[in-house]
Amino acid sequence: MGQNLNPPSDGGDDNILPVDLKAALEERYLAYALSTIMHRALPDVRDGLKPVHRRIIHAMSEMGIRPNSAFKKCARIVGDVIGKFHPHGDQSVYDALVRLAQDFSQRYPIVDGQGNFGNIDGDNAAAYRYTEARMTEVAALLLEGIDQDAVDFRPTYNEEDEEPVVLPGAFPNLLANGASGIAVGMATSIPPHNAHELCDAALYLIKHPDAPVEKLIEFVPGPDFPTGGVIIESRESIIESYRTGRGGFRVRAKWETEDLGRGGYQIIVTEIPFQVQKSRLIEKIAELLVARKLPLLEDIRDESAEDIRIVLVPKSRTVDATLLMESLFRLTELESRFPLNMNVLSQGRVPKVMALNEVLNEWLGHRREVLIRRSRFRLAAIDRRLEILGGLLIAYLNLDEVIRIIREEDEPKPVMVAKWDLTDVQVEAILNMRLRNLRKLEEFEIRKEFDELTKEKADIEALLASDEKQWKVVEHEIQDVRKTFAKGRGKPFARLSQFADAPDADIEAIQQAMIEKEPITVVISQKGWIRALKGHIADASGLTFKEGDGFKIAFPAQTTDKILLLTTGGKAYTLGADKLPGGRGHGEPVRIMVDMENDQDILTAFVHEPARKLLLSSTAGNGFVVPETELVANTRKGKQVMNVSMPDEAKLVVQASGDHVAVVGENRKMLVFPLVQLPEMSRGKGVRLQRYKDGGISDAKCFAIADGLTWEDSAGRVFAKNKDELAEWLADRATAGRTVPKGFPRSGKFSG
Repeated sequence: MGQNLNPPSDGGDDNILPVDLKAALEERYLAYALSTIMHRALPDVRDGLKPVHRRIIHAMSEMGIRPNSAFKKCARIVGDVIGKFHPHGDQSVYDALVRLAQDFSQRYPIVDGQGNFGNIDGDNAAAYRYTEARMTEVAALLLEGIDQDAVDFRPTYNEEDEEPVVLPGAFPNLLANGASGIAVGMATSIPPHNAHELCDAALYLIKHPDAPVEKLIEFVPGPDFPTGGVIIESRESIIESYRTGRGGFRVRAKWETEDLGRGGYQIIVTEIPFQVQKSRLIEKIAELLVARKLPLLEDIRDESAEDIRIVLVPKSRTVDATLLMESLFRLTELESRFPLNMNVLSQGRVPKVMALNEVLNEWLGHRREVLIRRSRFRLAAIDRRLEILGGLLIAYLNLDEVIRIIREEDEPKPVMVAKWDLTDVQVEAILNMRLRNLRKLEEFEIRKEFDELTKEKADIEALLASDEKQWKVVEHEIQDVRKTFAKGRGKPFARLSQFADAPDADIEAIQQAMIEKEPITVVISQKGWIRALKGHIADASGLTFKEGDGFKIAFPAQTTDKILLLTTGGKAYTLGADKLPGGRGHGEPVRIMVDMENDQDILTAFVHEPARKLLLSSTAGNGFVVPETELVANTRKGKQVMNVSMPDEAKLVVQASGDHVAVVGENRKMLVFPLVQLPEMSRGKGVRLQRYKDGGISDAKCFAIADGLTWEDSAGRVFAKNKDELAEWLADRATAGRTVPKGFPRSGKFSG
């Protein structure tokens, strides 16, 4: 007979409960978000650990794997962690364990690993059945006092065991080892720091609880990465990051030049930024090398063994090493930015972005709390022992009577309690005493221990009663940690990351260094299509264009040049010659590359020469001089240089050299006036160059009057007028001028 799987009916409504979808989703998503924030992604400010790391350390402690004990298989540790404390995937737990053991991931490793635990190239660790582990001194410090009621415990997921809510944390782990994690709607990213410096800052905070971040920076100047590197962030930026809890640090690889003799050299990289995989970094540089994005670099080799040694070979001995490295820093992870987001669980409950002083103060508060709890635990143990000693003293003074009662009485306990007014605990201690202890039971020994414990009890009570004494003990404990991790104790403890200012290299030169220099010819069609042909082509007559389109401009350039483009609307745009489409086909429309208005056309384009000045003129004959550097625009939007409104348009762009300007109107009248009469501006409408009744400007030319004015007719003949011959056309700006000289081209242009 088939089993009935339907829910019981209670009147035909099928037991379906209507639930608002929005409310149901909100409730479930909030539960997931809280779980991720509290139990997975964010570290606790007090011990700097996430639950998985805390459980790994606690499991190792439960297994008795101490720093001085033998190594145990990681498989056993992972098994214990997932079986008792952390019901998640074994691989994720093992990955967390491996990270705790990597000296390039952790500034102060918490696990001492034996076997293959991965490397800086990004290779994985061996499987957990092959590797072994034990605690380091850091883990022992984090656990110090855990068996003395220093912290709260809570039931594990199946309520069979208990696990610590937080570790006692005698080591400033959050900042010393850093942390990173992505929760729901929030993330954390804390770089590692130097433990000696953190202890110095904490000791200063004990004496000056209100010390600002600006003061603490004197002790903790910045992060200290396990992989070293050079931090090139400014001091103001570092202070701001630590004050707000948000910011970042730019870290560069450490490099030096190695002399090869005869003027040759190679660059050796000895330290790379934190969390950068060496093999991936070298692959990326090799890819850029093949793509010809690094014209100053010849070759790259990895000669690393235990230490990092990346060899960079320059193209030639004349290459500037700093310029080469600056171009590499721009393009590769030889420079990377480590973000700072000190988002941690305050008091183990509240996610909060904290400043440096707040993080250290919470850690100090936790250390004091641990001290008080351990002291109370010790006090309770002393009270129990004193009670027992009191009973043992009575037993010693009445030993024969005690033996007689035990031998003759059926129920010795109530008899002894009644006879000497003993407590239950004291009688139990006397009855449980072994015979062999009778010979040790001397009044002197008992009294000595009693007095010592009484004195210790008084000291602890005095400690618990005085804030000052508590801070004194915390200070002493931190001094011990500082001594253990003192900077003077060799490489692991000395500061590994250095500070430096980035060299003031010429940005233009760096950008040039990132482009392979090759000759090209830039071709622009009448409809605004642009392309770059390889090599310098003298004759443009053989070029093909789309149907209905034709030739407009062609000029030689280098791939390292900037191309300036001016439109009839008075706007200037900048294009990198290396980014222009190749010469196969017809190129691409300029409008794809820059935001040009539809009613505007390309007026002209040319190679940017920063030293030049240009004369700009509109159709109506207004103009001014502009330095060419003012035309450079860094965005697609370009730069408005000449203010014109329809029907007036920008018409002429000529080089402003010499001392005079010759202007020809469409009415075939020419005017020559001194160049100084034109204003030099970065943007504007300009002033009138020549007065017209109707029509506008045809052409303009700047020249030196001492050399005279020259022009060329359509047949290629050159005409010249010297200073004296130009006398009748010389006048002030904005006058009408005189009819053009004999032999002037019909086109109204100075060049045929």
